[in-house]
Amino acid sequence: MRGLKWFGAALVLVMVFGGNGFAKSLELKFGHVGAPGSLFDLSAKEFAKRANAKLGKKATVVVFGSSQLGKDKELLQKLKLGTVDFSLPSTVMSSVVDVFGLFEMPYLVKDRNHMRRIRDKIFWKKLAPAAESKGYKILGVWENGFRHITNNARPIVGPADLKGIKLRTPKGIWRVKMFKAYGANPTPMALSEVFVALQTNVIDGQENPFAQIYSQKFQEVQKYLSLTGHVYTPGYLLVGKKRWKKLPKDVRKILEATAIEMQEFVYATAEKLENDLEKKLGASMKVNRADKKAFIKASQAIYDEFGSTVPGGKKLIDQAMKLAK
Repeated sequence: MRGLKWFGAALVLVMVFGGNGFAKSLELKFGHVGAPGSLFDLSAKEFAKRANAKLGKKATVVVFGSSQLGKDKELLQKLKLGTVDFSLPSTVMSSVVDVFGLFEMPYLVKDRNHMRRIRDKIFWKKLAPAAESKGYKILGVWENGFRHITNNARPIVGPADLKGIKLRTPKGIWRVKMFKAYGANPTPMALSEVFVALQTNVIDGQENPFAQIYSQKFQEVQKYLSLTGHVYTPGYLLVGKKRWKKLPKDVRKILEATAIEMQEFVYATAEKLENDLEKKLGASMKVNRADKKAFIKASQAIYDEFGSTVPGGKKLIDQAMKLAK
């Protein structure tokens, strides 16, 4: 009996301390789809750096980028299973929670100051609780960015120039609807698959913020960059509710505070990247400015459909638009 008790005690010590006599830190896995140098990559690493400095030996945030832990939809599932602790989804959230389609409305967000007002006045009150009803908790509203179109066929000045172009989009229903309305042939596809699809001419083009275009090296396989700025997409620091509740209270407090603190870092970094990368991308692709008024005019049907099919959709749009003034 004494031998069994000794063995049991030793087993507990090994589980807690490992085989080296030092306490093992709680490892928190952060998976995202961004490539090295992307805004997602820079944001996730800075979050880990700041959080880990505050957490000490309580826990360690470890970042896995470039879809190492899965594509967006796989990461959402892993959050619920508790096998991944954080992810940083963007457009895909509109396929999980209807009201997140607000950020799929073309030209809704005018600039980052407008986004700050939407975040503070609308997002935390209306959208964040909707995500919780689906089993997720949002710790911070970060950024993916203002999106532009690249392709190998021709410069995109107005919607008519998109006719027949096979254009990769993220897996969000409203982006697909939007580009269909513009006359393109939208093809939802995981970000990790896009480079090869462009290289092999499976698709003609794609749309993304500068930071994603550059870090994914799309400029190596695309001729034209059209500055459409058609959608501003936030990024959401997301956790699974069940897993989150199991974390120690002091760890949760640090992580949540750091996520909010990070919001201004993300905006500042995004703005700097925009300025730097437009010039770098222009060295590899032919750049043109789009006729945004023509795109806005062609977008009315998307607004009407969102407003009439998503409960509270019209009210959300109206509230967001008022905050632009």
